[in-house]
Amino acid sequence: MNVLSIQSHVAYGHVGNASAVFPMQRLGVEVWAVHTVQFSNHTGYGAWRGRVFDGPAIEDLVEGIAERGVLPTCDGVLSGYMGSADIGTAILRAVARVRAANPAALYCCDPVIGDVGRGVFVRPGIPEFMRDHAVPAADIITPNQFELDYLSGIKIRTLADAKAAVAAVQASGPKVVLVTSLHTEETPDDSIDMLAGADGLFWRLRTPRLSLAINGAGDATAALFLVHYARSRSAGEALGAAAASIFGLLRRTAEAGSREILTVAAQDEFVAPSRTFLVEAV
Repeated sequence: MNVLSIQSHVAYGHVGNASAVFPMQRLGVEVWAVHTVQFSNHTGYGAWRGRVFDGPAIEDLVEGIAERGVLPTCDGVLSGYMGSADIGTAILRAVARVRAANPAALYCCDPVIGDVGRGVFVRPGIPEFMRDHAVPAADIITPNQFELDYLSGIKIRTLADAKAAVAAVQASGPKVVLVTSLHTEETPDDSIDMLAGADGLFWRLRTPRLSLAINGAGDATAALFLVHYARSRSAGEALGAAAASIFGLLRRTAEAGSREILTVAAQDEFVAPSRTFLVEAV
């Protein structure tokens, strides 16, 4: 399996491609990583160095990959944080090129916009680009609850609201939606839910809530879900596999008191999760 992953990258720590690439490789996937930014560390530290690339730079790299004659072997494209609309346009052009070479290829878009408690944290114009262009072009999207609220126009309070929001977003294009963190009126205070929807069906998985605030977990979640869905073509099965790995990764990180997720130290969680959870049809 080959995946073209177009995301931000950091030299120190694990966000963007630095969070998504290794879990896919650990699962036996060949990853072609294209970086939209290259920073010393993630911006949550308050100081960083590096540079942001533009759309033409990304298109140039994709052109170079195409010149190797390998696009027909690309099974999927993964995208995350988009620093600007021209980067987003370059990503969608890359998706179109891959699909022209391999119509069976999947596009998984992690529509990074913001989060509960933080609000929108991307540049102006990016939320609208995600809603109007990137999400409709995707086969799979992996929003958090805040992003699903925005994309669907539905304020989610109950599980029924969440299902309606997933269905509303699916009507715009993506067949598969994974809600990576969901807390409704039905969710216990000490738990967090994940919800997957596909083909008019829904699956929920509930894990204990861990007391940590960490960057990069969503990037790894999207990567794992894409790989497991591409292999199984089952949203419920992919939900169970991805959630088990992410919970193990975050549990190990919380126990270590680390500010960065332990992508390397906890790598066995990607192939043999230490704990699994019930996936229930809802």
